[in-house]
Amino acid sequence: MRIAMLAPISWRTPPRHYGPWELVTSLLTEALVARGVDVTLFATMDSRTAGKLAGVAPAAYSEDPGIDAKVWEMLHVAHVFERADEFDLIHNQADFVPLVFSRLVETPVMTTIHGFSSERILPAFKAYDDRVHYVAISDADRHPDLRYAATIHHGIPLADFPFDPRGSDELLFFGRIHPDKGAAEAIQASRRAGRRLVMAGIIQDQAYHDAKVTPALDGQTVVYRGALGGAARTQALGSARALLHLINFDEPFGLSVVEALACGTPVIATNRGSMPELIDHGVTGFLVDSMDAAVAAIGRIGDIDRAACRAAVAARFTVDHMADRYLALYRSLLG
Repeated sequence: MRIAMLAPISWRTPPRHYGPWELVTSLLTEALVARGVDVTLFATMDSRTAGKLAGVAPAAYSEDPGIDAKVWEMLHVAHVFERADEFDLIHNQADFVPLVFSRLVETPVMTTIHGFSSERILPAFKAYDDRVHYVAISDADRHPDLRYAATIHHGIPLADFPFDPRGSDELLFFGRIHPDKGAAEAIQASRRAGRRLVMAGIIQDQAYHDAKVTPALDGQTVVYRGALGGAARTQALGSARALLHLINFDEPFGLSVVEALACGTPVIATNRGSMPELIDHGVTGFLVDSMDAAVAAIGRIGDIDRAACRAAVAARFTVDHMADRYLALYRSLLG
């Protein structure tokens, strides 16, 4: 089985810190290669893989201001489709642009839909849902107007997330600094609960950060640590009393939620999007629908067994689970 894995080029694959689509693409690629699958990863040329690396973009457009996003994305996508006859399947992880090439080749195309940036991109997916096999990353993110081959949740390498049986007294916000992710709500909830809040993540909305986050940063009760990767990332996720994920949008998945749980950290999340699929209310965290409920949940976080949080990830959200399901789907589609 020869698979062309098409990664986005917003970030390197795997990302140095932020880059959830690239991270999942990398995790799946490496797991498939470890299973003996012949995978060619189409990504930025500075990417890393145990499989075969192919690409044209020298670096990622979110990392190198000299890379024009539109120009290099077109060249990147064209590259894989110009080589389509070398592969049994093209697995697209790079959103809707590759869809328009799908009828120009005979090779089957699968697309993992990592969420919809807006309803305006739906026509592109709708136009090709008779040609491309779509995979949803949560049942909540399935669009009623599209046909899907499967729902496959993301998986993480459990061994990379050390279990912390104790945590600390600190709360954690871990995600993009953007209104969708609820940074301001995390600050409000932690203040009302009288808990210190550590914040980590890229600043995606500078005006929002300046207005809602910066005024709260006092180095004591609220601390911002920037984008974290490597050991600093897992240390932050594992050492918290709870992760506050008080989102203001329908989250398609939420890698930080599963990563925190893997470390033993319970999650308090707004009951929207995929959160009920990831969090077992009262067992691995709490699903809330108001600020009052979030503050109350912080007070009850000691009721959660941190070992149960890790066990839930081991049972449902590992890389092995994800890779096995994708491999079974590949085989099914290829007959």
